[in-house]
Amino acid sequence: MVKPTRVTNTIRAQRERAGLTQAELAHRVGVTRQTLIAIEQGKYSPTLELAFQIAHAFGAGLDELFQYPEQNSGGQK
Repeated sequence: MVKPTRVTNTIRAQRERAGLTQAELAHRVGVTRQTLIAIEQGKYSPTLELAFQIAHAFGAGLDELFQYPEQNSGGQK
């Protein structure tokens, strides 16, 4: 079983605001619709290159689309 990623994203909201379907965005960044669905649902973290491609598709920065939870000062997860 695949462990979900801790990286969260706002791709779905951005995509819907832009009026794009999952298929359209997937085609623009060169992945399958299934891959895009997994990324949107937090089941898969994109490579850094793909993350940049998705951000560029929206004219956004990585930190506008992707978030990673901050670690507490004790270094515990």
